[in-house]
Amino acid sequence: AMLRLRLLTWDVKDTLLRLRRPVGESYAAEARAHGLQLRPPALSQAFREAYGAQSRRFPNYGQDQGLSSRQWWLDVVGQTFRLAGVQDDSIVTLMAENLYRDYCSAQNWEVLPGASETLSRCRQRGFHMGVVSNFDNRLEKILSQCDLRHHFEFVLTSEAAGFAKPDRRIFEEALRLGGVPPGQAAHVGDDYTRDYRAARAVGMHGFLLRAAGQGEEPAVPREHVLPTLGHLLALIEK
Repeated sequence: AMLRLRLLTWDVKDTLLRLRRPVGESYAAEARAHGLQLRPPALSQAFREAYGAQSRRFPNYGQDQGLSSRQWWLDVVGQTFRLAGVQDDSIVTLMAENLYRDYCSAQNWEVLPGASETLSRCRQRGFHMGVVSNFDNRLEKILSQCDLRHHFEFVLTSEAAGFAKPDRRIFEEALRLGGVPPGQAAHVGDDYTRDYRAARAVGMHGFLLRAAGQGEEPAVPREHVLPTLGHLLALIEK
């Protein structure tokens, strides 16, 4: 039976957009511009440590503790370079500000294969469309720069919502913005816990983008798994 869906919500990172290169490579290139030779793998490892510690200490960009998401990110980037051995604070500050700006643009992000086509086809079929993403307030600009923003009626970030996936409240807010009951909505994403399971917990349908053989997560019914985004409409219209 064809699903009676009216609203599709979308995760962004690794569903619609991905980083063009590993974080360590971008950070190493920025360091080189200041005469510093740093190894990309060491920077990627330092970034994971800094990001993890910051996320635990200040969840969802530190909103509840009065941080701005910009300051949250500047601290993560600065700490990444410090962990990698850079001691000059003025250079660290400059590199952090440059990278914060660079990650706002299409130079660091690329559209995943099939994403533009799938979004266009979903809109042509008349679906309401929105974004539900654990992201800071740069997301609107990034989506515009990557020529995806026009597909969506709303872009709901965890920063704007005040809650991050898998918190049910970010999905409830998306349903309110979309003006549909959960049974008429589906969420598309690549993370089992934050996207698939969380959307289903509020009564939405869920589609999990998962490349063949990827992921050891609990079993997901085959008709909910997308080997590529191009499979979505066929599954909806079965």
